[in-house]
Amino acid sequence: MAGIRVTEVDWQQPRNGTAHHTEEYPGPVLVVRRGQRFTFTLKMNKPLESKETLVFTVETGPQASEALHTKAVFQTTELEVHDAWTAVKETQAENTMTVSLISPPNAVIGRYQLSTRVSSSRRNSDRKLGEFILLFNPWCPEDAVFLASEEERQEYVLSDSGVIFRGVEKHIRAQGWNFGQFEEDILNICLSILDRSLSHQADPATDVSRRHDPIYVTRAISAMVNSNNDRGVVQGQWQGKYGGGTSPLHWSGSVAILHKWFKGRFKPVKYGQCWVFAGVMCTVLRCLGIATRVVSNFNSAHDTDRNLTVDKYVDSFGRTLEDLTEDSMWNFHVWNESWFARQDLGPSYNGWQVLDATPQEESEGVFRCGPASVTAIREGDVHLAHDGPFVFAEVNADYVTWLWNEDESRERVYSDTKKIGRCISTKAVGSDSRVDITSLYKYPEGSRKERQVYSKAVKKLFSMEVSGRRTRVHRAGGRGLWRDDLLEPATKPCITGKFKVLEPLVLGHDLKLALCLGNLTYQAQQVQVNLSGATILYTRRPVAEILHESHAVKLEPQEEKNIPIAISYSQYKKDLTEDKKILLAAMCLVTRGEKLLVEKDITLEDFITIKVLGPAVVGVAVTVEVMVVNPLSERVENCMLTVEGSGLLQGQLSINVPSLEPQEKASVQFNITPSRSGPRQLQVDLVGPHFPDIKGFVIIHVATAN
Repeated sequence: MAGIRVTEVDWQQPRNGTAHHTEEYPGPVLVVRRGQRFTFTLKMNKPLESKETLVFTVETGPQASEALHTKAVFQTTELEVHDAWTAVKETQAENTMTVSLISPPNAVIGRYQLSTRVSSSRRNSDRKLGEFILLFNPWCPEDAVFLASEEERQEYVLSDSGVIFRGVEKHIRAQGWNFGQFEEDILNICLSILDRSLSHQADPATDVSRRHDPIYVTRAISAMVNSNNDRGVVQGQWQGKYGGGTSPLHWSGSVAILHKWFKGRFKPVKYGQCWVFAGVMCTVLRCLGIATRVVSNFNSAHDTDRNLTVDKYVDSFGRTLEDLTEDSMWNFHVWNESWFARQDLGPSYNGWQVLDATPQEESEGVFRCGPASVTAIREGDVHLAHDGPFVFAEVNADYVTWLWNEDESRERVYSDTKKIGRCISTKAVGSDSRVDITSLYKYPEGSRKERQVYSKAVKKLFSMEVSGRRTRVHRAGGRGLWRDDLLEPATKPCITGKFKVLEPLVLGHDLKLALCLGNLTYQAQQVQVNLSGATILYTRRPVAEILHESHAVKLEPQEEKNIPIAISYSQYKKDLTEDKKILLAAMCLVTRGEKLLVEKDITLEDFITIKVLGPAVVGVAVTVEVMVVNPLSERVENCMLTVEGSGLLQGQLSINVPSLEPQEKASVQFNITPSRSGPRQLQVDLVGPHFPDIKGFVIIHVATAN
């Protein structure tokens, strides 16, 4: 019918937003999820004739084509088809028609153009109706990212704030993080991250056609969140020097980072460390509709030579020899898990998949890691895609300590081989408490099953690299180790040792501990104890030595003795990094040649208290009080509070703090006006020139206005 045209489109955003769990995206573009119908109403200048139907075209990406599944042409029908784009005519009256569009559950995600024409008109007479954005759909059973539990979907897809666990195994601290995936422009930025990837630059049409697959998309995001091979989002820095950028510890969320990258024309944002990369990746993947959580691994191995052991070389004071030690063990490392089916590996590997955006090792020539199936890691199936050996080592490498002697000989020292991969943690569903998920990654340390899996992983790894011969692993000092040498345990010594904390270890205070030694035998033992202590980064890299002393100790049969250790504030204050960490080591040399290394990682305590003075209601100002304490024994000036929280305030708030006398407390008050209801997280950060950041957060339950 000549001359018929669409004059108006009603996208029914409130209705579609509620049905698709996308109402939090700020608009103006309609955001929907694949595999699920969405409805809109068209107004035409005159009614369609009875024989007429509407023909729709959807297309995404450059050079959209039906062959690449980035374009589909289809006309209105009465029946829904599940594996193809379908338009179902819902109602028709006079010159209006309501249509439901259904995308296949494996459709390419991204920005789509929708156009239409009347079936009898020329093929090139399409009228553009506008744009919509299609996301992954964890609510759709046919989607590869389907997640059955509604509570988990609320937490891992829709929650815009969370908790990242940091610290050391014996002292785990929670840090609030603002994911902010529903903030202004964030969805647009997340889609542009995909468009900046190396694959997209090389072949845009093919890259877009592969965006139906969560394996492909998450791998691309893992590469793009760091800046190592491309103009990715965050530039890493682990040296404790943050000139020309922001210290990783100053960030409280992803929103400021993503905005800065986008507004700075894709210039990498300085600086990030593992929890920053994980926080940003969690934002991007939740924003695109993939259920994602942040996971912290304590005593996390970085196995550079792929032999599933972490070999640490120390001197006679237990100090790490940096030039010989290629492998490392970080106090903690943070990555992500995303939930989806592994159609490439088979259903037994579905579920949580490890993704790590921190640039540590290259994977197929690019700094990225994963997705590696958590089930595959637990079962030692390190031969499966992607990056299984690296992740397996992070949680289950054997930790081997070598004493490097002055004549360049070395001896294996007795230390804890169960040290790697402790307290693997993530935030609980629906609360801020910590859940230990170590059992998802490995069987109980030292159990028969765990040792079997470890041996299986070693065999699989070495059969991947060589076949039919024993493999020599090149190590520091120019010596090679046979694989069998690595599995030989050190002799268990006749003494035990551990560090005991005598007073709380508080930032700005003197530290009081003791090394407790015990004689396990019925004979007296002479022990030479060499003590060292250093301020360290969270990667356990030493910054400066703050303790160096030796003691000769005689232990009577079955006697216990304490060696007191005191480190004054003046000894550590100038060398303490923002990580607030100190590593103590005691190399204990027994008369008959046995050696025991005792280590303790310390994180210094600090305090901040946050109170909301009244009920929180959308659109109504409420006062927040923050109690800060000067942790030092000296006067501090030029301190500042930075405050952030999605749905509570626009952007970041900075408030000057009055100068504080030694140990003085001060109350700082400010107002916030919530814009969204429900549980909202407020992060507060006390920044001062003389001490590391002190962070705190509080959950505020915001009611809707009456």
